[in-house]
Amino acid sequence: MTRPIVELAGIGHYAPARILRNAEFQAMGLETSHEWIVERTGICERHIAGPNDTTASMAANASRLAMERAGVTAADLDTVVLSTATPDRLLPATAVDLQAEIDASHAAAFDIGAACSGFLYGLTVAEGLIAAKSAETVLVAASEKMSAILDWTDRATCVLFGDAAGAAVVRPARNGKGILSTFMRSDGKLADLLYRPHGGASFPMSAEVLAQRTHLVKMAGRETFKHAVRMMCEAADRALDNAHLDASSIDLMVPHQANVRIIEATAKHAGIPMEKVFVNVGRYGNTSSASIPISLDEAIAAGRIREGMTVLLVAFGAGFTWGSMVVRF
Repeated sequence: MTRPIVELAGIGHYAPARILRNAEFQAMGLETSHEWIVERTGICERHIAGPNDTTASMAANASRLAMERAGVTAADLDTVVLSTATPDRLLPATAVDLQAEIDASHAAAFDIGAACSGFLYGLTVAEGLIAAKSAETVLVAASEKMSAILDWTDRATCVLFGDAAGAAVVRPARNGKGILSTFMRSDGKLADLLYRPHGGASFPMSAEVLAQRTHLVKMAGRETFKHAVRMMCEAADRALDNAHLDASSIDLMVPHQANVRIIEATAKHAGIPMEKVFVNVGRYGNTSSASIPISLDEAIAAGRIREGMTVLLVAFGAGFTWGSMVVRF
């Protein structure tokens, strides 16, 4: 297989208007402070979905921008892939609600559940569909309403996450631009370090589950941090190796925005100076799989990604899942 096969033809993102700043957590009764959160995570604020923001509607807002920038319409889409850890409902897939909202009537639509790595997983699926000639134009969206699955009394988790969406239109590569390498990996033996224990088919929702808040996100922070650093470092190495490149060839690294300390450790391991790393975790918090497309869109708007640049994408998420990608823009 000779790459690039596909390119990211247009990228867009959406963030709700409501901004929740660190100082507001104390008023909510949490024993924390702005300084405590910033020191440990680098996060200052995050966006929180409003009453009219659903996972599908946020994805639709981001997707319309991506399609406009790619010069395609919903009628051109063959497939809609939606990465989310926060589906609007358990059945059917939220991707079909996105499909209906943007009127992509000719497209197949399905969800991907790979948590924070989901956007990279989705791009890899899109590349495979186009390589197999099962699709010509694929919309890959990532939308997360994390505020709906957080325990707002748990300082270890609720200060970390935010709501937002991002999307990219993927189509056959032209002029040597596009995805140069991919890498994906998972380890389900570590799933209990970051998960929602109950509320699914094995432990359905009940009064007891609601009372104990076990349908909400639980995380073993220290262990998750340790594995995140190791796995993102591995992912960075593998993407560079698969592309036959070294760190000096990378113009910008765009990592999953979970924690600034994880980002710094990954960049140091990869040999990429922080001035060549895009960081916006301070303004968004962890938006799960939406973080990389949001970062790409902002980096392009800021002129930090320009035509001809080579960009390293790296992610880690619940599952555990991790992955990476090298893209030439």
